[in-house]
Amino acid sequence: MNNTYKSAGVDKEEGYKTVDKIKKAVAETHNPSVLNSLGSFGAFYEIGGYKNPVLVSGTDGVGTKLKVALDTKQYGSIGIDCFAMCANDILCHGAKPLFFLDYLACGKLDSDIAAEIVLGMVKACKDNQCALIGGETAEMPGMYQPGDYDVAGFCVGIVEKDEIIDGSKIQKGDKIIALPSSGFHSNGFSLVRKVFPDFNETFDGKPLHETLLIPTRLYYQPIHKLLKEVSLHGIAHITGGGLIENVPRIIPEGLCASISTGEIRIPNIMLELEKRGNISRMEMYGTFNMGVGMTVVVSEADTEKVLSLLDDAYLIGEITENSEKIALV
Repeated sequence: MNNTYKSAGVDKEEGYKTVDKIKKAVAETHNPSVLNSLGSFGAFYEIGGYKNPVLVSGTDGVGTKLKVALDTKQYGSIGIDCFAMCANDILCHGAKPLFFLDYLACGKLDSDIAAEIVLGMVKACKDNQCALIGGETAEMPGMYQPGDYDVAGFCVGIVEKDEIIDGSKIQKGDKIIALPSSGFHSNGFSLVRKVFPDFNETFDGKPLHETLLIPTRLYYQPIHKLLKEVSLHGIAHITGGGLIENVPRIIPEGLCASISTGEIRIPNIMLELEKRGNISRMEMYGTFNMGVGMTVVVSEADTEKVLSLLDDAYLIGEITENSEKIALV
């Protein structure tokens, strides 16, 4: 018998099926700036209407949250997670997402699963007015077991050079405002899975995996709503490392983000994880978002306006002088 690519474990026909299942939905994310369609060697995106544009890029994956999705065969949120982890990062600099590319690797391709993941990305792209302009699906037998998938993405956005947000405008007396998360988002799942090995146990009246797989919140809409009305001195996306590691990334030398932990609205699932796993509160703050998916830093004068513009935002701290860039009090 002659060897073929299929006999080696790579089914090209399943790849073609995947493209057929996603191409119409992907095309719906395109706008006039996208100059070609799926299938070209490269994707073209025309930039116009900016005086001094700066491109802002970010790349990320979903981590071991994928194991929860794979073990429960619930794939619908994973594409949203992948996009959100990338797009939320570049939002921290005031950038508007322009386009997104994905990378999906697996041991044995199932076009239905691959399409479900990509269609989640499409949904997220539409929310962010971002074009999904390309990607790669890699079937790699021997590298991954059948049923295993890995997902990563790459997002490019744009901002005027004189409108870049990098924390340099933060000053003493500024206020720190929390934008709630939707849950764990896509971080800390190696610890989550260790403490919660049974994804089908009942929590809050439903299977635990439904809570664990709530997709990462997309912050494009609320952040750009604020950008139209107030000056944001700093924005931090609270991902792996929690508040402890992410907030200091935007704090200038000599200043400190003094955060009142008593104000933070910690989700029940995180309190249960802390209790059941015998995890210290400081370890929790250094691993998970603790219910705060993004923080914005604004002047005291703009604080009330921000709180009035976003119904779920709330005050958690202020900028003080200190050699340490963050203090949880």
